[in-house]
Amino acid sequence: MSQEAENLAAILARIDAARKGAIAPAPSTRLIAVSKTHGPERIRALLEAGHRVFGENRVQEAQGKWPALKCEFPDTELHLIGPLQTNKVRDAVALFDVIHTLDRPKLADALRAAERKPDLLIQVNTGEEPQKAGVAPLEAAGFIVATKGLPVKGLMCIPPAGIAPAPHFALLAKLAREHGLPWLSMGMSADFEIAIRFGATHVRVGSALFGERDYSASADTVLR
Repeated sequence: MSQEAENLAAILARIDAARKGAIAPAPSTRLIAVSKTHGPERIRALLEAGHRVFGENRVQEAQGKWPALKCEFPDTELHLIGPLQTNKVRDAVALFDVIHTLDRPKLADALRAAERKPDLLIQVNTGEEPQKAGVAPLEAAGFIVATKGLPVKGLMCIPPAGIAPAPHFALLAKLAREHGLPWLSMGMSADFEIAIRFGATHVRVGSALFGERDYSASADTVLR
């Protein structure tokens, strides 16, 4: 068994334990294996272990490695979890099955005009950090209404680094309940068990599965 497959088994066991310990977990919690900066050979180890849900941050990087992998493993589900520029929408909707980072009207319009309609989540900037993408919490309700007609399934957040994430997960869960949105994408390698306690339906785990990221390998993948 590869190291990646061993890590996968350990993370799935931790997800199961967190769900059993939660008072009101989501009906299910899906693990998104965040494969950004990792090449096809690292990803293949998880695919061969049976995992099928993966996340990438950049459209261009994903284009360099996923078309061939999806042909080989056609039941793979690919999630875009990084910011999306409007000029990349056509490429993104052709490759990704779910986009987690809808955060502005211009992007909503571009997605509405696209032929293919992947499932969408609205990114909420729960910490109102100026350097981070996402809709401000007080503006979320209006934006959710404005995206009516799009396949918006839920909300996503990335809590500020270095502070307790629980209040941010609680806020995102509250907003989702108020608007009848069933999906909650929240929790990463360091805090996914906390997110599960607050109802996460999707957790985004990278380093705990793959180890430290190799950014030079990512660049090589794009260049190839």
